[in-house]
Amino acid sequence: MVYTADNWPITAALLPFPGVRPDGSPVQEAPAEEWQLVFEEVRDAGFVNADLTDSWVRPGDLSPARLKELTAAAHNAGIGLPAISAIRRSVIEEGAWQENLAYTHRTLEAAAQLGCEVVSIGLHQAITAAQRKQLWFWTVEGHKDPVGDKDVWNNAVTRIREVGRHAAELGLLVSLEMYEDTLLGTADSSVQLVQDIGLANVGLNPDIGNLIRLHRPIEDWREALHKTLPYANYWHVKNYIRDEDQARNQFVAMPAPMESGLINYREAFQFALSVGFQGIVCTEHYGGDGLSVTAANQEYLRRRILPKRDGYGLGTSLVAQGRQLPAAVPSL
Repeated sequence: MVYTADNWPITAALLPFPGVRPDGSPVQEAPAEEWQLVFEEVRDAGFVNADLTDSWVRPGDLSPARLKELTAAAHNAGIGLPAISAIRRSVIEEGAWQENLAYTHRTLEAAAQLGCEVVSIGLHQAITAAQRKQLWFWTVEGHKDPVGDKDVWNNAVTRIREVGRHAAELGLLVSLEMYEDTLLGTADSSVQLVQDIGLANVGLNPDIGNLIRLHRPIEDWREALHKTLPYANYWHVKNYIRDEDQARNQFVAMPAPMESGLINYREAFQFALSVGFQGIVCTEHYGGDGLSVTAANQEYLRRRILPKRDGYGLGTSLVAQGRQLPAAVPSL
């Protein structure tokens, strides 16, 4: 089946919801009734699916009984849970990679119990103290993966391949989120990593919003998407207004609705459809009433961007089909 605007699976990111309750206790330990209130809020905003962003609740750290409570809370609110985004748990983080890898495996097991289809992971690490002091954390550089370190690269390939094989046993896709200054920080590096991992169920989450918001020179967004979308099996979408004065080395970016920012998502989705993308889409936004903005982003996609009839797209994505991945970065 080829998706249309009416039935394309779109999830709401749970980024707008804090992981700490007003009394300082973690939402992780809250009663299921409080979880259901969040899902009801998401449903009232117009969504029927949510991405279980683990900055809110960590499914991989819930007991089987609590996972059943989470499933029931979503079901009672009329919300499906097709995806988990496990963030800032890099499997190559020095001194923490073993726990992060174990957490990732637990997250896969939780995803299977919840009935998810895809787990998105990345190589970005915790926000630094300097970043926490900023209005927008991306305006200060955080951790950087070493460039050209073969051992680090091979560790990433080996460990993510292990994750991918486990996911395949559970019937799950693994999607690698692009993020600045990591091995998934450029289009070419991201594609090469997927190629080296070499598993049909491991693809890319081409979240280039993470790249265009940087206050420094950036990769051209069109080139980045043309290189990465043929490998995409999930997609975080968000946008930023951006201004550059290269002569003065001045760069500014701030969050914007999808239709108003630098990335032309009409053009982006036209290309995505042309290379067969049929993955779940997750709408994200930072700042303000993030849920309302993501809801407006969903409406924009369904009313203006996604195909209105069957047959408009060119079939399911290469990764989702389990077909052979392209051998090289496609030409533009």
